[in-house]
Amino acid sequence: MNVRSQIAMVFHLDKCIGCHTCSIACKNIWTDREGAEYMWWNNVETKPGTGFPTRWEDQDTYRGGWEVKEGKLRLRSANKGYVLGKIFHNPAQPSIDEYYEPWTYRYQDLFNAPEGSDQPIARPVSKITGKEIAIEAGPNWDDDLGGSPVYAENDPNLDSLSEEQREQLFAIERLVMFYFPRICNHCLNPSCVAACPSGAIYKRGEDGIVLIDQTRCRGWRACVSACPYKKVFFNWKTGKSEKCLLCFPRLETGQAPACFHSCVGRIRYLGVLLYDADRIEEVALSSDENLIEAHRSMILDPHDPQVIRQAQSNGVHDSVIESAQKSPVYQFVKVWKMALPPHIEFRTLPMLFYVPPMSPVMSMRKGDVLTQSDQGLFHEIDNARVPMQYLAKLFGAGHDAKVRYALKKQMAIRSYRRAVTVGDIEPHIADQMLREADCTPAEAEAIYKLTSLCTFEERFVIPPMHREEALEMMEDPMDHKRETGFGVMDKPMRGS
Repeated sequence: MNVRSQIAMVFHLDKCIGCHTCSIACKNIWTDREGAEYMWWNNVETKPGTGFPTRWEDQDTYRGGWEVKEGKLRLRSANKGYVLGKIFHNPAQPSIDEYYEPWTYRYQDLFNAPEGSDQPIARPVSKITGKEIAIEAGPNWDDDLGGSPVYAENDPNLDSLSEEQREQLFAIERLVMFYFPRICNHCLNPSCVAACPSGAIYKRGEDGIVLIDQTRCRGWRACVSACPYKKVFFNWKTGKSEKCLLCFPRLETGQAPACFHSCVGRIRYLGVLLYDADRIEEVALSSDENLIEAHRSMILDPHDPQVIRQAQSNGVHDSVIESAQKSPVYQFVKVWKMALPPHIEFRTLPMLFYVPPMSPVMSMRKGDVLTQSDQGLFHEIDNARVPMQYLAKLFGAGHDAKVRYALKKQMAIRSYRRAVTVGDIEPHIADQMLREADCTPAEAEAIYKLTSLCTFEERFVIPPMHREEALEMMEDPMDHKRETGFGVMDKPMRGS
């Protein structure tokens, strides 16, 4: 057993209000530079929808992640035959059209316009070429367009639905949407790290954060192709790849990442997990049906004395173990089993988990009267507007058992709290729903408090980073301390 620590995250989708405050916070801090205008390390998508970049989930086109061939794990984007055949051209990555061409406005057209009979306007110009452009896309162009035939109907996850189900989903009485915020997953088995020819991308041993060494990056862009979530970007100015760094300078000072700190809906949770690194390949080779449970089985109980002893012998600090014992991520993922990884079938073993969203009840129109299909206070899971097969494709590798379990537990807790606080649901009915959802009243109260009444410190349990110990392998910590604050000595440049 090779016990290591990993910073992990949970996003509670039933609480996301789609305000994009997280995206703006990240943009203002990290990607407001030339060459990074089109980058959104954090973005919020509307589902159903094609996402950003367009149809990023379609790995038949983009060839990201891992696949199992003849019992072995291999990169979809980097087998020898494919690489040699495309050595000077890599078509399996998004173009600027799949993102969007960033633009600004020529404000002098507005401010310096001569007096006239019409209203002057500021013309949009490309931030790459400086020429006038017709704006056709943006970072969240399909925002709130849950019924759009252009965006929602082209969602790759709809492939799991029958033609009849697709038509039903887009009927006017059943239109639905939910928000899907995304950042880098900082995976346990990151395909971007494995694909980098120059070894510029690495996973920090002390906390599992995946970073790119700008001095070693040569702009091969193999990482862009290999990441199935398309969360690695190419800076056209510097010729280097960039990605979400989980605000590690903030984490090292005990602060939550910017997108977490600014979240209005309080949907984000951060903590540390202990996992068995010896089982990464074994878990990644599991069948699609067993991937989620295998992934969970890697996460170790931080209260287990044997795990604690092994973690200590591996150099995991006692303060990190203590943080793992208080981790909200451990509760949601391992104990309550409500949080699920996105597209686990890509086999990167993401460390970002989602609590799947509840959705409105289906309705039926009879003449001018609109009636609900369920007459009770809360509807049955299978009567929700979002088909179970759709959520299963997104969070269950095509299998709905784990998704159904998470949704059923949410529904049971909602009914239980309604019985406690309002009293319009009979207590015995609420208790029965809890039993059917594999949940006790005590567990329901704990989930309710961490979901609805959680404090800042309960949502973000940030372990001490002990960077001085990691730095000892490379340089004297005191030398590093004296250098801190002088900025980047050598700016990233093409060819460097």
